[in-house]
Parts: sequence; structure tokens; C-alpha cells
Amino acid sequence: MDSTNTRVVVITGAGTGIGEATARAFHAQGAHVVAVGRRAEPLRRTAAGHERITPLAADVTAEGEPERIVRAVLEAHGRLDVLVNNAGIVRSGALGTLTAEAIAAQLATNLVAPIHLAQAALPALESSRGVIVNVSTSVGQRGWPGNSVYAATKTALEALTRAWAVELAPRGIRAAAVAPGAIETPIGEHQGLTPERLAAVREWQLAHTPLGRIGRPEEVAWAIVQLAAPTASFVTGVVLPVDGGAVVA
Repeated sequence: MDSTNTRVVVITGAGTGIGEATARAFHAQGAHVVAVGRRAEPLRRTAAGHERITPLAADVTAEGEPERIVRAVLEAHGRLDVLVNNAGIVRSGALGTLTAEAIAAQLATNLVAPIHLAQAALPALESSRGVIVNVSTSVGQRGWPGNSVYAATKTALEALTRAWAVELAPRGIRAAAVAPGAIETPIGEHQGLTPERLAAVREWQLAHTPLGRIGRPEEVAWAIVQLAAPTASFVTGVVLPVDGGAVVA
């Protein structure tokens, strides 16, 4: 068990993209990071060369896994200071084509799992006066044809963030969220889009991003680290867009 006061951070979906960048950003600040994801090999790549990043393969949607994750963290480090609910999946489809599996999978990963993990972590976060940072999407604040379920799960996560900020404040826990826009991550490949379809999506994203480029995972990681920082101790309930201006365009 680590008896120091070094902060301990749990990040879901830490094998690629925003989760990977966030794990390394917290590590650079001296934190112990537990990198959670379904697949062991991407987690090993996240941790490679970073002695304070520990991979933990787990399916956050499976029964009992949130409790196992928190138990493993406390056994290894004795504390938990920051929970980053980053894991998310997209299953595109217009109304009329949505399958029960696609709906259920997005609800389970994007919305239900963060609830269960936050509940499992609650006693430890209260003890450390910790922080929950949820990862939403800025596009969910606008009409997003073909991705209504994904957008709905993420805007619901924002509602949870605001409610938790008020509900948990008396227990010394802050809750905040980041809402990324178009970011260079493999989420498109993970949902099985063809290169042509990916190119079309990128074209649409660029047309709706005032800064005129795709964001980098490190730029979202910076925002997550800042919201979780002790110096942000009077910030709670906020949903911070990191989207190149997309939500206000």
C-alpha cells in the first residue's frame, strides 16, 4: 500500500485516445494512475515507460466490476482522489434503424457504468475529498442526426454531473465534466466506419468547428487535469466544452 499523499487517479477507457492522453497527463504531474479498459494490450501501451500507470483490464459494464476496480485501487494505493469516467462507445444509426443491442450497449457503457463506478468509489472519494470528472460530448448539445442515442447518453451524463455536484458538495466531493468536440481518436474505427465514411464525418466536423481543425487528445486531457486539480477547489457542476468553438457556432 502506498502511504504517501500522492494523488491516485482512476481513468476508464484508458487504452486509447483521450483516456490514454489523460493517464499520461496525470502521470506527468506525479499521480498514481490506474488505467482501466476492456483490452489488456492497449492498456499496456498506455503504461509503457510510465512507472506510476498501472493497467487494470476490466469491463465497467459487467456486474461487480466497478466494486472490483475500486477494491483493487484501495488495496494497491490506499486511497482514491480522482475518478475520470471516460469510457464511451458509439453505435450510429437513424431512428427506424436502431437495434436493441446498439441502444443497450451505449446506455450500459456511456451512462449506467459511470453511475455504478461513482457509487462504488463514493466512500473513498469522500475520504479524500475527491473529484469526479465525466467525459461528455459538445455535439450532444445540438441536433446530431444518426447519433441520437450516443448524444442522449452523453447529455444525460452532463445532467448527472450537475446533480452530483450539488448532492455531493456537503460530502466534500466535486463533480465536473468536459465536452469534447471533434478529436483525433480511434472511436470512429471502433464503430466500424469505412475510411470513406470516416472522411465524410471529418469533413462535416471541420465545417462545424470554427477553429478549423480536429482537436488532439492531449488538449482534452489538459482540461480534465485542470478540472481535477486542487487549485480548482471552487469549481463544481461545470461542463467545459473542448471543441474548437463548435457548440457556440
